[in-house]
Amino acid sequence: MPSQRVHTSEQTASVAAPADVVYGLLADAVRWPLLLPGPVHVERIDFDGVRERLRLWDLQDGRVRSFHLHRTLDPHTRTVRFEQEDTARPGAPTTGTWTVQAHGPAHCRLTLDLDRTLDGPPAATAHSRDHWQAEPAALLAHVAQLAERWEQLDELLLSFQDTLQVTGPAELVYDFLYRVEHWPDRVPHIDAAHVTEDTPGIQLASLDTCATPDGRTQATRSVRLCFPSAARIVYKELATPHPIAAHSGEWSLEPHRDGVLAVCAQQVMLRPDATAPPAPDTDPDAAHRHPDGGAADVRAQVRTWLGRAATDTLRLAAWHAQNTVRRLR
Repeated sequence: MPSQRVHTSEQTASVAAPADVVYGLLADAVRWPLLLPGPVHVERIDFDGVRERLRLWDLQDGRVRSFHLHRTLDPHTRTVRFEQEDTARPGAPTTGTWTVQAHGPAHCRLTLDLDRTLDGPPAATAHSRDHWQAEPAALLAHVAQLAERWEQLDELLLSFQDTLQVTGPAELVYDFLYRVEHWPDRVPHIDAAHVTEDTPGIQLASLDTCATPDGRTQATRSVRLCFPSAARIVYKELATPHPIAAHSGEWSLEPHRDGVLAVCAQQVMLRPDATAPPAPDTDPDAAHRHPDGGAADVRAQVRTWLGRAATDTLRLAAWHAQNTVRRLR
């Protein structure tokens, strides 16, 4: 039986942002897939205002893993205590605490304490310990970098959805959305697709799409989590074109009248430089034409571009479902 060792670590970071802002980012785990690089999808299972249970999927070393996270939130002390149940390592949970300490109105100190049970011989344990040291350090750096943009976040983040009423079976609409490897023959803005699904319901998809503002073909990669019993597919883009820094979304089907309501909900974080105003020396009238620095224009363009691609896909899914039914009749 392999030996087990408990590894304790503490990582800290100084953050140039208000303590309440940093705590708010940590508390709002459902938005982590958009805000942090690792999480793919987070679902809140239970929450009583203090204690919550989450299911989280993340991407590590090219593989998607899933685990449950129990958390206790304390906004008064700005602490988040958690226990992570890794399905791949039952009986060896990771426990820890996030702590945010205010150091003035616009600075704070962020600490992550972790206790992890490591399996295996000492040499393997030493390798794992080095990995576990690097992982929280990188996570703290991402949280700090994000929090320090707190005054920009409202203009960098946007969410929207597009819907379409479909007169046809939900199963056929879902099948169209699920079989993304067939999209080059079915969806005009998809030129090529390569999909791997080593674990049922977890797809890694690489697409060449021309649904970009300039019309050029862009290579994209995404993780897709497929839930056929719930008629949902959630996804996170791993490679995004300018001006998008992060992009996640969900395809879902809801019973509605004589068919289903097909919905594509999307969340986007723009790159900070995408909303910066043009330099005055190159565009003297920019301040008058774009008093908000051009942020509204960029947000509108991204909303239009992604919304059009989603709506086109939903219409094709509806056509596929309706015509398949006609052929079967």
